[in-house]
Amino acid sequence: MFSDSPGANTRLRPEAAPVWLQPLVRAVDGGHVHRALSDRARYAGPQRDRQAAVLMLIDGPSQPPQLPPSASVLLTHRSPRMRNHSGQIAFPGGRVDPSDVNAVDCALREAHEETGLNRAAVTPLAQMEEVHVRRTGYPVYPVIAYQHAPAEVSAVSLEETDDVFRAPIAELVEPDNRLMVGHGSWRGPAFRCRGYIVWGFTGGILSAALAQAGWARPWAQDRVYDLRATLAASRNNERHF
Repeated sequence: MFSDSPGANTRLRPEAAPVWLQPLVRAVDGGHVHRALSDRARYAGPQRDRQAAVLMLIDGPSQPPQLPPSASVLLTHRSPRMRNHSGQIAFPGGRVDPSDVNAVDCALREAHEETGLNRAAVTPLAQMEEVHVRRTGYPVYPVIAYQHAPAEVSAVSLEETDDVFRAPIAELVEPDNRLMVGHGSWRGPAFRCRGYIVWGFTGGILSAALAQAGWARPWAQDRVYDLRATLAASRNNERHF
């Protein structure tokens, strides 16, 4: 595994985005992805003493003008033994440390710690305004990046992350893989992927990003599936939500 280089490669470079990724970068920079999120995700919660960052890392060939069929996004499965968000599918990420230069540095450091990602293979492109986790209200800064060079990834610590994979965007936008889930008065978009259910914070960010980039396809949003039953039938193995 590559050693990390804290503080390196932390400048956003939107001009370096491949042509097919530019619609997403423009949508993030213009605030369109943020505005497409729920009010609960966009507005500040009570907790302001902690901040976090996550990495939405997109991989794919640089040359096509349109979204290539092989384009993918990096996701992880949090170990069911974790205290917080156990069993959930998530972007690599975590709490901002005092030593982090900025949110980009935090997202790349956390991605390295969780997946072994070499930050030298990554081009940071854009950063969303803060989003708030449903349960805690903590502000989280999603960083969108492009993997411009080959980079191996795997689960570094099985106690924290027991699966790391690249989810094809073509599969995520397939209507049969989209669903709306709900629990009590809450409802939100979700995805079926590799037997997992991607929902909550990650599902909301993905759904808004895919729609605002113009990559989403029409899908049935009128039927709401029970979240508890849907998770019980999945590979998530979530202990609570």
